[in-house]
Amino acid sequence: MEIRFTDCSVSFGERVALHPLSLALDERRVGVIGLNGSGKTTFARLINGLVKPTTGRVKVNGLDTVEDDRAVLTEAGFIFQNPQHQLIMPIVIDDIAFGLKNRGLPAHEISSRTEAVLARFGVSHLARRRVHELSGGETQLVAMASVIVTGPKILILDEPTNQLDLRNRRMVAETIDTLDEDTIVITHDLALAESAERVLLFHEGRLLADGAPDETIRRYHEVAGC
Repeated sequence: MEIRFTDCSVSFGERVALHPLSLALDERRVGVIGLNGSGKTTFARLINGLVKPTTGRVKVNGLDTVEDDRAVLTEAGFIFQNPQHQLIMPIVIDDIAFGLKNRGLPAHEISSRTEAVLARFGVSHLARRRVHELSGGETQLVAMASVIVTGPKILILDEPTNQLDLRNRRMVAETIDTLDEDTIVITHDLALAESAERVLLFHEGRLLADGAPDETIRRYHEVAGC
């Protein structure tokens, strides 16, 4: 992946959510940590154009998130903190096929790609399950499958282990580790951040630390007072 922030800032009215930031990311696994309200989710949403910069620009694999906004959405997929909110269809297999149908793909390709991604995530047995019957871990995996089936090169996950029990948290973390796609993970789960190649720490809308996981997490403990 190649992500570049150039003098990028975000303001909502008089509130500055992200102070001017210039940064380049090319690692396959990046973690993003910080206290609530630190700017980390705003930073992540800038990457696929869910948030537009107030000043500066963001480029993702050569695409400008404002000028090439539709292309960026196909380049970088986003899994929300509450993944059940992005599952649109009532049945798992229909939800995974939804994005492919919107792109007008032929039925045989939709079927083959849907079955392949179900198998890849080990959730083929959930294909006919109603999405509201899924466990937290299953919901996370199905949401990931629904995004990945469309073929993004980058996957952005916002708190993927939030509110999961230990077993489901481990299952989701192990799945993320095996992804072929480049990943950016926003998380309070420091054990999950430790598996990244590079970790960014945001605080009060500024990038406070950027480096190896152990160094950045140590700085986080100083900021959090724990």
